[in-house]
Amino acid sequence: MFRLLKTEGAARRGEFTCPHGTVQTPVFMNVGTQGAIKGGLSAKDLKDIGCQIELSNTYHLHLRPGDELVRDLGGLHRFMTWDGPILTDSGGFQVFSLSSLRKIKEEGVYFASHIDGRKIFMGPEESMRIQSNLGSDIAMAFDECVENPSPYEYVDASCERTYRWLLRCRTELERLNSLPGAVNPGQVLFGINQGGDYEDLRVRNMKQIAALDLAGYGIGGLAVGEPTEVMYRILEAVEPWAPKNRPRYLMGVGTPSNIIEGVARGVDFFDCVMPARNARHARLFTWEGARNLKNAKYERDEEPIDPLCDCPVCRRYSRAYLHHLFKAEEILSMRLSVMHNLYFYNQLTARIRQALDEGRFAAFRAEYTEKLSRKI
Repeated sequence: MFRLLKTEGAARRGEFTCPHGTVQTPVFMNVGTQGAIKGGLSAKDLKDIGCQIELSNTYHLHLRPGDELVRDLGGLHRFMTWDGPILTDSGGFQVFSLSSLRKIKEEGVYFASHIDGRKIFMGPEESMRIQSNLGSDIAMAFDECVENPSPYEYVDASCERTYRWLLRCRTELERLNSLPGAVNPGQVLFGINQGGDYEDLRVRNMKQIAALDLAGYGIGGLAVGEPTEVMYRILEAVEPWAPKNRPRYLMGVGTPSNIIEGVARGVDFFDCVMPARNARHARLFTWEGARNLKNAKYERDEEPIDPLCDCPVCRRYSRAYLHHLFKAEEILSMRLSVMHNLYFYNQLTARIRQALDEGRFAAFRAEYTEKLSRKI
């Protein structure tokens, strides 16, 4: 399922094979929360900009249009006409982001819907059932993402409960995959490492979940408010205990520099809403840093967003045109900007892979980690 092709320090070059194709890693997963990229990109657009794997949200698709409807229409791949790999998160992040609307118990989490306030219950079995109905290639285990920092005693108890939930997820997904009519009987489970910003809890939890020999391992509960240095410290503590023959997924991360530094610390998979969200607000990533196209200096600028980029937007449109679209509040401004930013992220991981293939990742890291964090 996962083949490690090469290493350079802790950085890894590999490939992950699942029912809908083989993914070259390190990889950035393009986030289509509700089965669509915010900003008006289609499944065909994703192909055109080099997306290898798409990520959708269990909680949101359960609410709208409903996972059973998606199942009845042939699963999420057919529903959104995307034939590549899909990862679905478990709904566990909503335990964190909807903290004012939920109550956590051993059996699972009770939510009030953020849409209409109706009561919702989601536990490990419910999360697996929803993800099975969606038919993704990778199902994430149901977990609790705690706020950083949180009291040690609370994080300790949360980790133990998350581990018990993981055991229930594994049992339920095995049962669902064995049923006749399963949308994707080859669906696999990734566990999630938790432990807040406490190294001892992180290491203990990683040892526990690594012993289960799952298809892959997420590292969750980071990039939720703690300093970047803390995130890197936790990655360095956890990495030696993560199975070498399974992919590691740093959940919800991050900036271009975060991705480079995550790869340097042994991470294979990344996802983040940042490139699309920033694009919708005119913040565009380039190989010289980020620029804000709403700035007046771009009013007459006939250069592409990034002269070093060959995306469909940079090949055709000027900064002046994008500046005009944003000022005029045209929807096209969001579509073109999101297309550019996601292309940039997909190219970033492609160039990281090339650097690893050629044994020059250290030089790539030295050149770009700081440069890509600059504001132009």
